[in-house]
Amino acid sequence: MNIHEFQAKQILKRYGLPIHDFVIVEDRKSIRDQITIFGKSKAVIKVQVHAGGRGKAGGVKVAKTVDEMMTHTSNLLGMKMVTKQTGPSGIICHKVMISELADIEKEYYFGIIIDRENACPLIMSSQEGGMDIEEVAKNSPEKILKTPLGVNGEITDDQVDEIVEFMGWAGKSAVQGEEIIKELVRAFMETDCSILEINPLIKDPKGYLYLLDAKMNIDDNALYRQRDIAAMYDPSQESEGERRAHDLNLAYVEMDGNIGCMVNGAGLAMATMDIIKEKGGEPANFLDVGGSANKEKVVESFKIILSDPKVKGILVNIFGGIMKCDVIAQGVVDAVKQVHLKVPLVVRLEGTNVEEGKKIINESGLNVISANNLGDAAKKIVAEVGRKQ
Repeated sequence: MNIHEFQAKQILKRYGLPIHDFVIVEDRKSIRDQITIFGKSKAVIKVQVHAGGRGKAGGVKVAKTVDEMMTHTSNLLGMKMVTKQTGPSGIICHKVMISELADIEKEYYFGIIIDRENACPLIMSSQEGGMDIEEVAKNSPEKILKTPLGVNGEITDDQVDEIVEFMGWAGKSAVQGEEIIKELVRAFMETDCSILEINPLIKDPKGYLYLLDAKMNIDDNALYRQRDIAAMYDPSQESEGERRAHDLNLAYVEMDGNIGCMVNGAGLAMATMDIIKEKGGEPANFLDVGGSANKEKVVESFKIILSDPKVKGILVNIFGGIMKCDVIAQGVVDAVKQVHLKVPLVVRLEGTNVEEGKKIINESGLNVISANNLGDAAKKIVAEVGRKQ
């Protein structure tokens, strides 16, 4: 689950990490009151949306007077942010952060991710802060230090010292930097992060370090034990389909293609998207209905997929284990009737009660295309969508 920058900073403040003062504005009527609470005449005004590249898209402004703070905050509220991460549809800004203006001498990058290949948390640190870390990794990999941690987030004193030296910190910066590294690791583990990124982490002319920006992504599977963070969920930052999927506890992510996918099991869903691409198509979504879906959930899944106007065809790929193929088949038939499906639909069923499931579909009288295997299913839906264009 993504959270806003200001929410990440609220969490990190609990760990004693150095963060400049800020206030949040959610409506124009409260702008002046919040600026009064803020109590400073200069500030950075930042839109709060779930996307990077806000500065390049005009979502970050510097105000050097109270009047400028008023104007920039008012202008940014309700602004549609369009970045590489949002896609052309963009995201509407409903919250603006007014933050203390920092005196920056040097910018750094510090991030912690999950290294899937080695099954451990991984710190990435660099003196190239404020930049796209992917570009730094591509063009100057020697400028990034990668520090693998223990499975439970253990970090040694030698590893901390190595990071401090790599960042070029000395004196008070080094002392403070050691504490920041340890507390960020602790925050990452205790909040069940999948990503914790500070970009930039800055040093001011006096040698003090501050977290100027913060990005946190929380593992959805751990939200049951992170109830305060789960309450930070902001439905305004998601599409209609993603909001509905969240309410139904479905794993759903919109993508840029035009072939909707409904699959049970994350691994099978990934394989389905891969083979669609291999056959020349583009998946429109990741949708895992899970192993215990009923007919009602299948119907709602169809509605979610069709809420994306880019979808020109749907591939249903179900392996019946706990979930029986006849139940899914009946759900598919009910869904097609309810939503008055007008795009091609290819269904591949395999597993428990597969023959019963195929019979339900074949005797439904609906225009549903059956497939013998995953490769056949992908080939057929790509061809059908191609004919419709």
